[in-house]
This record gives sequence, C-alpha cells and structure tokens, in this order.
Amino acid sequence: MLNRHVLYLSNDCLTAWRWQRGRLLGGASFTNDSSGIDALLDYLDDQRDMPVVLLADLIEEDFQRLHLPHVGGRAGAKLMQRRLVQQYRETPFRHHEVQGREPGGRRDDIVLLSALTNPSIVLPWVEALDQERIPLAGLYSTTLLSEHLVKKLGLLDQHLLLVTQQSAGWRQSYFQRGQLKFSRLTPAIDRDGDAVNVGTETAKTQQFLTSVRLFARGSVLETVVIAQGEQLPALETQCEDGPETAFRFLPLAQVADRLGLKIEAAKAHDNSAALADSMLLALLAKTQPASHYTLGPLRRYFQLWRARRNLYYAAGTVAVVAGCAVGINLWQTWDARADRAQLAHEAQQFDRRYNEVMAAMPPRVTSTANMRAAVNVERMLVLQGPSPWQMVSMVSAALEQSPQIRLLQLGWKVDLPGQPTTGAPVLVNGSTGAATVTPMSSLLAGIPARPPQSLQVEAEILSPEDDYRNAVNTMNQFAQQLAANPRLLVQVDKPPLDTRPTVRLDGKAGAATASGSSTRAKFTLNLVWKP
Repeated sequence: MLNRHVLYLSNDCLTAWRWQRGRLLGGASFTNDSSGIDALLDYLDDQRDMPVVLLADLIEEDFQRLHLPHVGGRAGAKLMQRRLVQQYRETPFRHHEVQGREPGGRRDDIVLLSALTNPSIVLPWVEALDQERIPLAGLYSTTLLSEHLVKKLGLLDQHLLLVTQQSAGWRQSYFQRGQLKFSRLTPAIDRDGDAVNVGTETAKTQQFLTSVRLFARGSVLETVVIAQGEQLPALETQCEDGPETAFRFLPLAQVADRLGLKIEAAKAHDNSAALADSMLLALLAKTQPASHYTLGPLRRYFQLWRARRNLYYAAGTVAVVAGCAVGINLWQTWDARADRAQLAHEAQQFDRRYNEVMAAMPPRVTSTANMRAAVNVERMLVLQGPSPWQMVSMVSAALEQSPQIRLLQLGWKVDLPGQPTTGAPVLVNGSTGAATVTPMSSLLAGIPARPPQSLQVEAEILSPEDDYRNAVNTMNQFAQQLAANPRLLVQVDKPPLDTRPTVRLDGKAGAATASGSSTRAKFTLNLVWKP
C-alpha cells in the first residue's frame, strides 16, 4: 500500500494528512487563501515525490438524475460527455455514473450526473500543486465516496438516508439499495449560533425527497447517523422515530473498526479525528478508487510519477530475475564441478580395476586395438556380408504355396564381377610356391555393398505319371511366385519336358525304373538376386 498525502478540502479550509504504512497520520489545517496555499506547499516540500489525493466536501456540489438512451461504445461515451457539458458548462470537474436501466419502455439508462459547480474553490489548490510539479492522483467527493462506505457497511435498504458529521457540517445522502440519488450539506451551526437540530433537517430532506418523487408516501426512510460516541445521546433526543422514519446511530469508532481503519491525530487538541473526515480519508487511501472528477492536464505529473514508478518496478523485476538466473547458473556450475570430481574419481577407480584385471591376465596375442578391429570386422561381415539365407527364405516361401514340388538340391554362389580367373604367385613358407591363390574381393565383406548372388534350384514335381502338362504348369507357377520378389531374376535352366530342337528327346512314357517306381518330372531354375 503506497504512502501518499491525503487532503480534505471544505469551503473554509484544507486539512492535510499522511497515509503511511496503513495508518492515517497528521491533521494540519490551512486557510482557504493564498497564504494557506503557500503554507501547504511548504508542508509538502519535504516529500514532493509522494502522490496527493484531494477529497472535496463542498456545499457547491450538484446532483442530477437523467434518463438517457442506451448507447454503447464510443458513440455512447460521446453522448455522455455532451450531456455533461450541457448540464455543467461553468466547471471542468464533472462526473457521471450509470445506475441501471428502466424496466420498461425503451429501457433507457438511469444516469446520475454530478459536478463541483464552484470551481474557484478547487482550482487554486490544484493549480498550485501542478505549478510545483507535485503529482495529483485524483479529485474525489465525500458524497460519491459515501456510496462505497454504504456498501462496505452493508447498508442496502430500499430507502436509506446516511447522516455524517463532518467539518463542513452535516452531510445527508439519500440511497436506494446502495445507489446514490441525492445529497445535501447543512451547517452544523445556524445563523443564531445554535447547533442544528438533526431531526428537523432530516424531516426537511424527507419532505424534499417526497416532493421530487424519490420517496413514496407510506414508505419508511431508514436514517443512519454516524457521529462521535459522546454525541449520540444528545442526537437521540433530537431524532425520534415516526411512521415513515426510523433512526439508527453508529459510533464513529465502531464504524472505523468495522472498516479496518487506523487513524492517529498529530495533536491532542486536534478535533478533526472526532469527525467523519478522517474516516472518509482513511477509506479513500485504503481503497484507492479511480478519480471521481476529471482533472485533465492537471494530472500529468501523477502520470509521469506512475510511469517512473513502473519503470523502477520493471527494472527491479529484471534485476531480481537476472540475480536469480545468476544464482541458478552459479549453483549449476558448482553442481557440475562436484559431478566432474565424482566422475574423475570413478574413472580413476575403473582404470585401477582395469589395470589390475589386465595384470592378472596372460600375455595377449595382439593389442586391444587389433582385437577391437577384429570384432568390428566380424560384425560388419554378419551385417553386410553375403549370405544364402535371404534367397533360401524366398524359395521356402514359394515352396509353401506349391506342396507338389519337392526340393532336391540347392547350389548357392556369389557373383564377383571383374574377379580374375587366375591368381598371382604367393610365398609359401618363405619361397615361391607352384600353386597360386586368388586374392579375396572386398565384395565378400559387403564393401561397398552386398554383391549379386545366384542360387540354382533343382526339384521334381510329384504329379501323375506322364502328366507333363501339369508338371510344366506347376513349374511355371512356382517360377512366377519367385519372380514376384523384387530384384530377383528367375531363369528356367531345365524344364520338366525339354522340347528344345538342340536337345535329344529320350525315354518312354510310363517306363518303370529299376526299383519299380515311376520317373518324376524334374526341373532346374537359376535365381539371380541383386540386393
């Protein structure tokens, strides 16, 4: 909660308070003239950067209730401003409050307009603050602030008249279910020097409300009087309940406690703390509502002060975030150093254990690097080297769909393009041997890719005797199933019935073999696979 100066302006004088650490302190008074303005500026000179709020309690405060067409957006705002200027042309301090809509008809907006009709009382003070570049946060009205007071106290009666004792006199404000409708300020002392009878003034206010049709005959006006506890017995004798009036009295100290307000007078003889002024000032400083009356350019230094404060807050936030980031980085650095030390200690232990294990082992045939290279070569041969398993799997899948074919023999080999047919002489036992060997091609290790492979399939067809048409069809179907595999070339080397002109047609149909069994239709396929 920010510290600030809280000023209370009446028709006679201005009282300055300080809101500091949730308490209202001070109570210095200044006359409503040029000397009083100079004294106020001297009073604020030590704390010029502290914002100021001004609470006005003036007789020249007017309230008007209007019904305006319900218009929203920018057009509605312009309509409201035009109506305010038409209603109060002579003052810049204007205020409007939309209090709902009519239940029937066009459902127009119910608007309460208010203004300080005598700006000459307020302008000298606010212009002096602006000239000295003192930030003025807002201009407030005790009447409009009492609407917030009524809601805080839970006084939401259908017809409520709030009577408060203030330095300017007795303020009587009329509310309907918590909404302000009318207010008047009567002096505490009449022209003869006698104290004003609060009951009589309440009756006058009730008669006025009835005449303007705010208060219907037969209704009960709940009147709540807030005053110092010592004055309540005298006020009770002045205010008697009637058929249309019911009085309730609330001690000022009890109301301040219910609102959680703390007020301390600067001097023992300062009587301002015994009035509702200090309570309203403390409520204003604690709740910090938006300014009731517009100040226009007179509020510029407060806007600059608020922008400067926000920049300070932003800079502080950035500094805190940067400090946290630096702290986190330092903590992570310390943690990384601890982990590095632990890892170094573990590495030393592993090295020691490795050396102990290696010292207990017999002498090695070769170095560790060579053994690692041999393992890598072995894994590469397993993964990249040629193998008959792929082609055998294809043949096996085709045989599953051709149960009448029986496999007799497989011949697998690797096709190494460009491999020489004869090898160069090699040294055997230190001398040149008569035999030659062919150097192994890198394709056998799968470098740079797997080499082409071929598979010769020799099989026979279990079909009825002399049914060569069925045997040829079965072989063709088997070959087509194998040819469905990608990158697999199928060639018929020897069909079941060889009808080529270059081949001699031999044998007899149905001839029995030496063992007494019929001959089978055999065929041979050459498969070539390019991975």
